[in-house]
Amino acid sequence: MAKTVLITGALGNIGTKLRQHFESLGWPLRLVDVVNGGNPAVAVADLSVWDEAWAGLFAGVDTVIHLAGRPSPRTSWAEAVTYNIDMTQNVYEAAARSGVRRLIFASSNWVVAGHRFEDGLLTPEVEPRPVNPYGVSKLIGERLGRSYHERWGLSVVCFRIGYCQQGENRPGPHMHWGSWGQLMWLSNRDLCHAMEQAVLAEGVGFAVLNLMSNNPGMRWDIETTRRVIGYAPQDGTAPDLSDDRRADEAVASQLHSLAEAIDEITSRREW
Repeated sequence: MAKTVLITGALGNIGTKLRQHFESLGWPLRLVDVVNGGNPAVAVADLSVWDEAWAGLFAGVDTVIHLAGRPSPRTSWAEAVTYNIDMTQNVYEAAARSGVRRLIFASSNWVVAGHRFEDGLLTPEVEPRPVNPYGVSKLIGERLGRSYHERWGLSVVCFRIGYCQQGENRPGPHMHWGSWGQLMWLSNRDLCHAMEQAVLAEGVGFAVLNLMSNNPGMRWDIETTRRVIGYAPQDGTAPDLSDDRRADEAVASQLHSLAEAIDEITSRREW
């Protein structure tokens, strides 16, 4: 692998892990973030505001991995618009104008979070159901990817990334969102392997792929990820929940069903 990979958000949680992994492979990297943390190898740029100076960094790049943005599910609408929508469109545009071969977009499991209390397999084709501005912004990023593929021929892989914590990223009951959170755990090893495969995979036009470890009992389909990019996860874990937490989840599921029933009744009435 001698082709250059550009990583936006290179100093963030996932960016740091990928940077270390790709450096161990000897891949040439171009790193971009809003600050450089004292690392002169990181170019400083606010990608939410178009500037020909930072757009020039995309010249001669084979693959862009776009991680930059606001990663929290508590992201406000204002932040989501600026840093997850405007920024993402700018990155797609710079990649397309520069003749980049592939863009890998860090989407999120929050695109389908509204299916949490349902049954059934969560495939990449399942109806999107975001529940917050963050999830909406990631869905828009996926749709922008389809558009840039169709209009510019840019190869785009959108990963709906699971639960990948900072540092060692160990699974367990300390994780948020109970079984839903634990079942979408993504290990550091599987994360780096999947991103490596996404850079190397041939014949990918546009794809939305789930990215979790091989967690027993999870609802996320990763068979498509295996088939499209050759993903071969090495890790997986079952949820570790206390009896009290399981009882809380049962109550939450019942309340969700009740809320949906009320919404169905009120939607039929004329006010």
